[in-house]
Amino acid sequence: MKNTINQDRKWEILSSEYLIKRPWLTARRDVAKLPDGRINNEYYVLEYPDWVNIIAITNDGQMVMERQYRHGLGNTCYELPCGVIEEGETPLEAAKRELLEETGYAGGTWQEWMVLSPNPATSNNLAHSYLVTGVEKVSKQHLDATEDIQVYLLSQEYVKELLLDNQILQALMAAPLWKYFFEKAYLK
Repeated sequence: MKNTINQDRKWEILSSEYLIKRPWLTARRDVAKLPDGRINNEYYVLEYPDWVNIIAITNDGQMVMERQYRHGLGNTCYELPCGVIEEGETPLEAAKRELLEETGYAGGTWQEWMVLSPNPATSNNLAHSYLVTGVEKVSKQHLDATEDIQVYLLSQEYVKELLLDNQILQALMAAPLWKYFFEKAYLK
């Protein structure tokens, strides 16, 4: 299929001003000129590093899932292992590091699964998803000081039920899981 993502109709940035620059929140205000000449005097962009998430499957077909509290939503939910791509890392390197740190699982056969934009209207980053099969428990968790993550091995049928019952709320995790189950059911 021909790539339909391009910079046709790109806005011209006339000026930018950072409103806040913190490790987990960077916001800027742009003044932008649209292709028809109109000026948008206040357009806000959130700058983030790129992210990774991982569909990890053990040798016996179990899915490595996490549960953690998410303060923005105020709920504890099932999620895929995930994290930020550190400066100097490739997405694959970050995915392998995050899986090991958060769950203690490693190894397996890796493939890039999909790349998504969290919100192309207001965010500048991408989320890189990976599928890895044949992972094994090789160590304990190595969590950051503010992380509180519980690891679960769930059957693929149960994860599919979670999706169908709207129990996986993070869109950037639900999308690669939906693709996984779709391809498993219809394309194999």
